[in-house]
Amino acid sequence: MCGIVGYIGERDATPIILNGLKRLEYRGYDSAGLAVLNEGNIEIRRDAGKLNHLEALVRNTPIHGQIGIGHTRWATHGEPNERNAHPHLGSTGEFVVVHNGIVENYLTLREELSAEGTRFNSDTDTETIVHLVEKFYASGANLEAAVQQTLKQLKGAHGIVVMSSREPDKIVAARVGNAGGVVIGLGEGENFIASDLPAILEHTRRAVFLESHQMAVVTRDEVRVTDMSGWAVEVKPQNIAWDPVAAEKGVYRHFMQKEIHEQVRSLTDTLAGRVDFDEGRVMLHELGLDPQSAREIRKIIITACGTAAHAGMVGKILIERIARIPVEVAIASEFRYADPLVDEHTVVLAISQSGETADTLAAMEEGRSKGAKLWSIVNAIGSQAMRIADGCISMQVGPEIGVASTKAFTAPLLDLYLLALHLGDLRGAIDEDRRFSLVQDLMSVPALVGECLDREQAVAALARKFKNTRHMLYLGRGINMPIAYEGALKLKEISYIHAEAYPAGEMKHGPIALIDRSMPVMALAPNDPWYDKMISQIEQALARGGDVIAIATDGDELIADLTPNILWVPKTPWLLSPVITTIPLQMFAYHIASLLGLDVDQPRNLAKSVTVE
Repeated sequence: MCGIVGYIGERDATPIILNGLKRLEYRGYDSAGLAVLNEGNIEIRRDAGKLNHLEALVRNTPIHGQIGIGHTRWATHGEPNERNAHPHLGSTGEFVVVHNGIVENYLTLREELSAEGTRFNSDTDTETIVHLVEKFYASGANLEAAVQQTLKQLKGAHGIVVMSSREPDKIVAARVGNAGGVVIGLGEGENFIASDLPAILEHTRRAVFLESHQMAVVTRDEVRVTDMSGWAVEVKPQNIAWDPVAAEKGVYRHFMQKEIHEQVRSLTDTLAGRVDFDEGRVMLHELGLDPQSAREIRKIIITACGTAAHAGMVGKILIERIARIPVEVAIASEFRYADPLVDEHTVVLAISQSGETADTLAAMEEGRSKGAKLWSIVNAIGSQAMRIADGCISMQVGPEIGVASTKAFTAPLLDLYLLALHLGDLRGAIDEDRRFSLVQDLMSVPALVGECLDREQAVAALARKFKNTRHMLYLGRGINMPIAYEGALKLKEISYIHAEAYPAGEMKHGPIALIDRSMPVMALAPNDPWYDKMISQIEQALARGGDVIAIATDGDELIADLTPNILWVPKTPWLLSPVITTIPLQMFAYHIASLLGLDVDQPRNLAKSVTVE
């Protein structure tokens, strides 16, 4: 995932930035670069590929200075080449920016800036940021105010770091939403900026973490934090433990909580290099598909275990709705004993975070033995499920430490959406207008997830109310039915509370007998095609004395009249709603387990990678 490192002090910034970027390599990237202020001029070195390419470039054409910023990038807009790599310079060469996130309205901003005479030198959304900073600075604002005014023009969630030769004694960093953390490392006569702690831990153990809608002006001797209106914000530096595992958690109590909050960034990276928003196309080159091979597919069987199987259930709806290919979802441990109907026109698609799950690998072997093409969606690069597949989609979420999967659940939801679009396009199942519209819907997803994460305190309050319950019933319909299954699984995994999930339409066929005042009902009722049916289920649960918690779309007055227990989510295109509705369920399970004092990251009897049957 995209990484940011900055330095201001008395030492040479270049090795500090390069070493910091190396410590963020595990997050993944496809290009890298750095900018250093040297004798009043900003010098830049950038290259596609891994950091060793950039290091070689710096050896051949050295740059030195005492203030600089660097970046590793997953491409989201524009190909992963030197031209599109960060940092990005403004037109005068006096301003430079690095950025994590997606500028959702960059096309509009680009058109406006171009009409004013701005010349763009990349295909990225990020370049609009530096030109806006330059524009506002030219109108009389100082660097800090120019960044503030720029951020007000941007839609989406962002982590931004800006430097200028016009004000060579400072770096300005800002965070809006949850596109990525911004941490300021405090030194003596020097300070550091990074998107995550590992980049700066060798230099300091004292850090300030920016919250959403906060900005920091960083000099050699001072860090001044404000809100976006310029009002001072009092921040208390935190002392980071020397234990490297504890340090990785940063401000979070558990890895699971950290990984829940990393989902804005992980989902941004999931889209990186795979979506051309300008053309409205999806690119999944690793599958090696062309129109002919796509049309030869007659059936897809998604096989997985646990959380990954729930993602597959959502994938079935996405692929059938968009690409019009029949899809079955098979639990991997059952698949190879079922004598499945598979032939050369079948694709067996395996989903696995670790890529080493024994049952999933066995299911893949069964598919291979019957002549099927094998695909996989995997997080662990180089794992068995990746190696034996004919084509693979990497989740691109980085390491997931918590046993209960979070970011490695939402990423494959987007991967499956991308796959459905890719197949639908190649097979001619969707026209150009619908394809473009469905692709544009993706742009807002990271920011919508960020909105959900900003509501964590409301989720925690409901968790306190229900932490002593011993049984819960989860209900969902349509595309959110699998999210009910996933929500119940999360609660079971980490809080040890008995939770059952059902298709809501099945409630009257048995589960309704369980409902009473001691059995809370979690009802997923976002504004989707099944909304009216879910309202009926909520009313039936209430009529039996049940205590209902609802997942509902902002502004839903009807649900607000039915129950006070609501986990609100922002309005979302319904095909992408599972990515959003799962966030409050993850946080709800997490906070209940945390309140109960349980080992959230390593729940009893569970392992991160199940390598035996």
